[in-house]
Amino acid sequence: MSRTLQGVLLQLVALALFVGMDALLKVLVAFYPVPQLMFVRFVSHTVLVVVAVRLFTGSVPWRSRAPGLQTLRSACLAIANAALSVALIHIPLADATAVAFLAPVLTVAMAALWLGERVSTRRWAGVAVGLLGVAVALRPPFLTGEPLHWAMLLPLVTAAGNTVYHLLTRRLAALDDPRTTFVHTSLAACALTGLAQPFVWQTPPLADLPWMLLLGLLGGAGHCILVLAFARAPASVLAPMSYSQLVWAGLAGILVFGDWPDGWTLLGAAVIAAGGVLVALPDRGARSSGGAPPARS
Repeated sequence: MSRTLQGVLLQLVALALFVGMDALLKVLVAFYPVPQLMFVRFVSHTVLVVVAVRLFTGSVPWRSRAPGLQTLRSACLAIANAALSVALIHIPLADATAVAFLAPVLTVAMAALWLGERVSTRRWAGVAVGLLGVAVALRPPFLTGEPLHWAMLLPLVTAAGNTVYHLLTRRLAALDDPRTTFVHTSLAACALTGLAQPFVWQTPPLADLPWMLLLGLLGGAGHCILVLAFARAPASVLAPMSYSQLVWAGLAGILVFGDWPDGWTLLGAAVIAAGGVLVALPDRGARSSGGAPPARS
């Protein structure tokens, strides 16, 4: 098996783990406060990542040259995940995932405006197509004749948070050891969600504790496998594969919750994926800078 094929398969596994985490989260938010679930998820994620970095590299480089950026990056992750968690209380998993997939497309636009990266006309077209797809997935009243559910706007917050997260990841790549950024990913998120625990904590029965810890294990394992995927295959190959998460989310919604995606969700997801592929394809005569990053962070 070629290294590129290994990378593709590893990424598909990682994305499936992320969807599994979201599906489990949608089950648990019916019984526990969102801040509590986020806290448990980020703590277990941090423990898993620190142990993995220590075992595979021999050291854990905590110190960052840009601690403020690392803190902001982790806080954006917390905001993005909290918004998605609240959304999952009210809307199907496939709908939330489709709208949140604005992030890879939006990252390209913001990279041009904030980081000064060169973006070709084709990639700008991909951004426009992605925005159109999100508009369809949101089911605006002028298209459906029905009022827009307020929870459909929360995945837009998730997309915005993930966009800033990805941009800060690019900025920090030139400042810190990748292991440092990896370890710092959930540190500020742990602190932020920890502040809410005296007000929201509900002691779970012993039978529920493994499911809560599994949230962080699925997320941490997904991130580790994603790193292995990008070590084996070019980002330009893997970026379009990230849209398979829309398929995983649809299947999870059907199998776990009995939520069949409607025509608007399917059409919106297809248009968003088309825009993402336009963004991710490498420019002719130039090496790809990676295109759209994975939607999950």
